[in-house]
This record gives sequence, C-alpha cells and structure tokens, in this order.
Amino acid sequence: MLSGKNPKSYAGDALVVGVAQRDGAAVVVADGLPRAVRAALGEAAARLRVSGAADSVDLVPGVEGVSAGVVALVGLGAAAEGGRYDAEVLRRAAGRAARALAGRASAGFLLPAGDAAGVGAVAEGAALGAYAFTRFRSSAGAEGASASQPLAEVTVLGAKPRDEDVAAAVERAGILARAVAVTRDLVNTPPGHLPPADFAAAAVEHLAGTSVGVRVLDEEDLSEGGYGGLLGVGQGSSRPPRLVVLDYAPKGATGHLALVGKGITFDSGGLSLKPASGMETMKCDMAGAAAVLAAVRAVADLGLPLRVTGWLAMAENMPSGTAQRPSDVLTTYGGKTVEVLNTDAEGRLVLADALVAAGEEEPDHIVDVATLTGAQMVALGNRVSAVMGNDDALRERFLAASAAAGEQFWPMPLPVELRSSMDSQVADIANMGDRFGGMLVAGLFLQEFVPAGPEGRPRPWIHLDIAGPAFNSGSPHDYTPKGGTGVAVRSLVALAESLAGSST
Repeated sequence: MLSGKNPKSYAGDALVVGVAQRDGAAVVVADGLPRAVRAALGEAAARLRVSGAADSVDLVPGVEGVSAGVVALVGLGAAAEGGRYDAEVLRRAAGRAARALAGRASAGFLLPAGDAAGVGAVAEGAALGAYAFTRFRSSAGAEGASASQPLAEVTVLGAKPRDEDVAAAVERAGILARAVAVTRDLVNTPPGHLPPADFAAAAVEHLAGTSVGVRVLDEEDLSEGGYGGLLGVGQGSSRPPRLVVLDYAPKGATGHLALVGKGITFDSGGLSLKPASGMETMKCDMAGAAAVLAAVRAVADLGLPLRVTGWLAMAENMPSGTAQRPSDVLTTYGGKTVEVLNTDAEGRLVLADALVAAGEEEPDHIVDVATLTGAQMVALGNRVSAVMGNDDALRERFLAASAAAGEQFWPMPLPVELRSSMDSQVADIANMGDRFGGMLVAGLFLQEFVPAGPEGRPRPWIHLDIAGPAFNSGSPHDYTPKGGTGVAVRSLVALAESLAGSST
C-alpha cells in the first residue's frame, strides 16, 4: 500500500524509520516526521546505543507523538551524500525491518526513498522480508506460531500514491516479490511432496489464466523424442521425469529470450551416492527451474514486449536397480552421446536436453539457471552466484541487470584448455573432467549443447550457477530468509526488461 498521509498519524502496529551513521553517531533519517518526534527518537536511539549499522534493527515502544505502538529504527549504514540512498540499501533495510516485525499485523515504512525507484525498492524489500513458509506447520495455535507468521500488511509512507511512476514502481515490486515467494515456496517444499509430475502440475496451476502457454512432456513423450539426458537421470526413480515448456509470446515482441532451468526435485547423487549430510538440502536442486517458472510469469504480468520461453527440466536422481551406472552412455536430445562417469553430475545431463530443445525455437539469447556445482560454493561462497558464457555482450548486460536488481553475480571464464579433460574413449563427451575448476568444466560441458545460430555461430548464451545462493542454510539476513531464497528471479526479469527496451 501507498500513503501520502503524515507518518506521525499512521496508526498501524509499527512505524519503520531509518537511522544512519554520521561522525560516529546515529542520526534519525525521517524528513516526514515533526522535529519534536525526530528529537525524541534521537534521544531514544542514544539511550539504547543504536548504532545505525546496516545490519541493525532496534524497537522503541511508545514514542510520544507517534500513533504506531512501536518504532523500528533500522540501520542504513553510513549517511548518504545528499540523502540519496542506493536502492539495495533501501531494499535490505526494509527487508530487515519486515523480518524483525514478524507476527505483527501492519507496519508503515518511512525510509528515505527520494523518488519512484526508491519507493519501489522499499516496497520490494519489505515484501521480500515479509515471507514465511508455513505450509507444513501442524497447528496455527501452537506456541510461538503467531510470531512465525510474516508481517501481514506493508504501507510505504511519504510517497505520492497518485504519481504514475510511483504507482508503477510499487506494482512492479509486488510482481517481483510474488515471483520470489513462489520460487521460495517451491524450493522449500519437501521432495516427497514435489516429484517431477507434481512440480509440472504446480507449474500448470501457477500459469492458469495467464498469457503463458504451457506444455508438459511426460516419460512417454520424452522417450519418443529422444531426451536421453532426462530419462537417464530419472530412470533410477519410481517417479519419472518431466520437461515443461513455457511460452509467453506477446504481439509485437521485439525479440526472443529462452530460459532453461535445472529441476532436480531431489538429488541423492544416484549410484555415485552423496554422503548423508550432503543430501540434507538437496530439495533445493530444482531452484533453477523454479526461478525460470516464476520469472516467465513475472515477465507476462509486467506485459513486456519480449517473447520468453521457459524450459523446466525435471527429474529425481535416485539409486536403485534401474539407475544409470558410472560408465553408461546416454544419447541426449539432438543425438550427442555422453559417457556418465559420475551419476552425481546429473544436472548438466538434463540441461543438455533442454538447451538443445530450446535452440530449436531459434531464440536470440539463451540463459540457463542451475544449482549445478559444489565448486561454485568453493569459489564464490553462499551469497555470490557465477555467470559464464560464450557472449561478452550478453554477460555484461546480465551483470548490469543483476546489479540493478540487487543480486550478486560474478563473471567466470570458460578456459578452452579444460575442455579436453572431458574427452571420452567411447562417447562424444564425458560428464566429468578435471577435478580442479569443476564449475568451469561444467560450464564448458553445457557450452557443447548450445545450438548454432545464424551463419553457424553459437547463439548468445550465459550459464548461471546458483548452487550456494539458492538455499540459505544459515541465519536469515536482510530480506533473505532461512531456506529457499528465490535467487536469480529478479535478475532474469531485469534482463528481460533490458532486452525488451532495446533492439535485439
């Protein structure tokens, strides 16, 4: 919600106010409040030793002159020159405050937005922070259950509700936040409740009534079509694979973006079995497909003049008497053969099928998204994702889009000298190569399946490895909860917006 009313009269449960660091002290940043109220908050901040640091939230009850029951002082970090704060600073502050106010019915956010983009950032951050996954809680009346419920209502104060740019920014923020929440919900769903068929059904349901077409290929379709990667990975499970194809094709589309997502609904490693601790978070191995699903819906909701197709490659990787074996050879979609040296390198096999299939639609650009390698976490940790590809211009465009969206991606190379480590004596390529640089080897494998474009050159393609950032096993932070994070959704939408606004 938006409100242009005087913030001091906001009568919700809480009022959120920014606090910044200046000359070693914390200063209240709230131009919409009367001087006396700002002074009272400043005194309270001094008594409570509020730091104003960018990871802080301090609750102050019963502030004279404020109708809300409590004031949440949220840190903005160093005071900004001219009072203009970066959009990501506002997103994180709003998200942090929303998390701190879980269990409350309403909160008004009075942060130094400045313009429509800033208002959108506050709305987006607050909505992202007001998230909880409660589907499997047994009783809403259980002790502490109310506190686990997310903040129910967010109002951005001090904005201009009738300003078209402000209204559009807040509408966009709502679309993005809903897309991220859908992704988080899917990632957080236990694997026993989300086999490939159910994941496919969830995609169909999510897109019902929208302008996005959906087609589901079941195991018979996959067998007839020659999708050997998906079938090989899924053959050890009693719950067969699926390929879900999405198509948003508005009239007057200026180009075509294909998004390919890895959807391994649970990854045991197959016969190359993971250790028990390595399986604990493997319900998140479908985060790439979930992100693609949500991003395509968001693009359609925004009405972007860009055709976007989505390819969700879904399988469950399990060990059994029917599972693929190390040294088996698969024939992937399109005819290329792969020697499977490690059944736990399965994501690249399902993506190989989907990349080739996506290329048959002749898109201008291809992006694949996957929780692909543990090597990504070794190289970049759990908050920074990797991007690599065959087209510098597309990679740089994506990095600009992800930075604007507030998601951290880092460019990585595809060294040609590592390709030979995947040479196979019996097939066209092996699914494993050099142990060192495993993230890059996986990218080089995928590059082999990127289809050719005009004049025989490979189509512009980038690969996003989100293995670490897709699932937060640590403590919540800023607008990021514990569990599924929804990473990549906002960056994919921002990339689509960038492509829609230019000649492709």
